[in-house]
Amino acid sequence: MTSLKVFIIARAIALIPTILILVTLVFFIMRVLPGDPVIAIVGMKAPMERVVELKKELGLIDENGNEIPLIVQYVNYLMKLVQGDLGRSLIWGKRPVVVEIMEHLPATIELAIAGFLVSLLIGMTLGTIGAGIGGKVNSAVRVYSAVAYALFIPWIGMMLQLVFSVGLKIFPVGGRIGVGLEPPTYTGLYILDSLISGKIDSFISSLKHITLPAVTLGLVISGVFSRVTRVSVEEILKQDFVVAARARGLPEYRIMLHVLKNSFIPILTMMGLQLALLMTGAVLTETTFSWPGMGTFLLERIQYRDYTTVQGTVIFFAIIVSVMNLIVDVCYAYIDPRIRY
Repeated sequence: MTSLKVFIIARAIALIPTILILVTLVFFIMRVLPGDPVIAIVGMKAPMERVVELKKELGLIDENGNEIPLIVQYVNYLMKLVQGDLGRSLIWGKRPVVVEIMEHLPATIELAIAGFLVSLLIGMTLGTIGAGIGGKVNSAVRVYSAVAYALFIPWIGMMLQLVFSVGLKIFPVGGRIGVGLEPPTYTGLYILDSLISGKIDSFISSLKHITLPAVTLGLVISGVFSRVTRVSVEEILKQDFVVAARARGLPEYRIMLHVLKNSFIPILTMMGLQLALLMTGAVLTETTFSWPGMGTFLLERIQYRDYTTVQGTVIFFAIIVSVMNLIVDVCYAYIDPRIRY
């Protein structure tokens, strides 16, 4: 077995205690929060029989009405979690939490990927130009990085809506696709499903709807990428191989390609972290543009005090972040063979 395979297996095994710690924290924090989630759902005047029934469903009491010890609840929850059971929603038909997550996840994935691509395009381009040209251009990129990262997402979103939706009427104000234009479901990603099914009108509509949310999300994250790219490229430009390449008369674009390749590890780190954050933290963007993804879904269930759904969704987010970190570590090992830890 090669060292790379050993490295991947070791990192995958290391995820288990990490996820277990996150699950434990979420489980106990949800149970020490003030207020009774059962009473919050059924109301103060609900019949006691209804309250008891719901507590049994949540695993808070046994069949005899006795309270189940917290540690027993924790073990029972872990046993269900291992089987992929995140519980059932307490409202609207009591559907499995996994099913509800899977219904909203494609919208978040589509928005996260689009915003990620926008941020990469803007951030890496500006960072490379700033480091390569230097001087006032570099200072301007530095200022952009700080300003972009400090921008408030709802404010940017509303400004874009006012200009491009209300004023110029180029893009829709919100939503994910036009009414009646939903393509057949293959992946849940409207842009991709539209191409697969050959529905050009659905493809155009989904592109128009995702443009403003993706630009809003991408502008903020691009500040991080432009800063990391600029600093990394500046460091590599000082290396001896760059001086030697220029002395041999290599074209500047070829030199910059080598520079970008050698400066990619810190950029890759940020790519993994930011993509994971986009997947789990696009709440403000989704609510601003009425995007039916995980962010709006979680916010809605928090407002309804849907105890099991909130718990299951947070744990699902934690697993996504952990898996993304594993993927980044594996990419490290492929890009730089010296990395083995």
